[in-house]
Amino acid sequence: MATLTILGIESSCDDSAAAVVRRTEGRATVLSSVVRGQTALHAQFGGVVPEIAARAHAEVLDHCVEAALGEAGLALSDLDGIAVTAGPGLIGGVLSGVMLAKGLSAATGLPLIGVNHLAGHALTPRLTDGFCFPYLMLLVSGGHCQFLVVEGEDRFRRLGGTIDDAPGEAFDKTARLLGLPQPGGPAVEIEARQGDAGRIALPRPLLDRPGCDMSFSGLKTALLRARDVEMAAAGGLTRAARADLAAAFQKAVVEILREKTRRALALYLEMSPDRPAFAVAGGVAANGPIRAALTALCAEAGVEFAAPPLALCTDNAAMIAHAGLARLAAGEADGLDLSARPRWPLDGEAAPMIGSGRKGAKA
Repeated sequence: MATLTILGIESSCDDSAAAVVRRTEGRATVLSSVVRGQTALHAQFGGVVPEIAARAHAEVLDHCVEAALGEAGLALSDLDGIAVTAGPGLIGGVLSGVMLAKGLSAATGLPLIGVNHLAGHALTPRLTDGFCFPYLMLLVSGGHCQFLVVEGEDRFRRLGGTIDDAPGEAFDKTARLLGLPQPGGPAVEIEARQGDAGRIALPRPLLDRPGCDMSFSGLKTALLRARDVEMAAAGGLTRAARADLAAAFQKAVVEILREKTRRALALYLEMSPDRPAFAVAGGVAANGPIRAALTALCAEAGVEFAAPPLALCTDNAAMIAHAGLARLAAGEADGLDLSARPRWPLDGEAAPMIGSGRKGAKA
């Protein structure tokens, strides 16, 4: 099998990224991976501002490409193709990446390959852990939350997902409500360590209904009301109340994800896979209690568990390059009319989900 080397470009939210991945004899190796975040640019706004993100991508993406090639010790002439996130995501950011990739393709004559950002995440366990098809994937981030049975390089079956907000967005909103810094996920997790998760009751939406769909919007509203009750009783938000609220919120998310994962695993195991495996990816997968709960659940079910390293779990270009390799190997490519897509479901046969697109929260 021929050796293929591909450049990946990612700009779907607030991380500008470029990477070089090489595949030899069916095995992919990350030669370089460069990510430039924008946290400082959005900090005062409490979330990602699409216009600011798009402008920042346009300013730094070419530098990311230059750095990735330098780290890999390669030139553009050493590449076999260029893969780029073509969606879903914040449209301005996606356009920045797509236009850069088109320019590089036109200038070099290299094949242009548009990649679904979600496919990048979903196929990462193949890169990091050598998973065999089919495996079950939970993508849980600031903009997405869904269970996918990954059946092939371009075959995905969605078992369920959020019908409104994604967990990462809920963590960010919780942090804002409690006066904690952004990004909200790590801040809430740290604060929750000091709190009593059982003192304040919060709901577990949709746990009383069958299926694998989830909802986090009502949980955010319940947290807001609980915070207001605490503030009214104490004349402000005390440190103890803030910690208890963070702990209660995190516990609710953990229990929702654990139960819905249990149901998704049951459906997946009905397929009798030869090597049962479950992976979790996305920024929220870095949360310790969530990861511990899912690890224990898989151990009980006798299913292999994997969570890619954080650098490949959050948005990055190595996953885009890796996902593009299959199309490149098959001789597939896109023209210079490749479009940027704000929404792009992986499972085209599944009913559209209300909360399946990015909403300016960090993945």
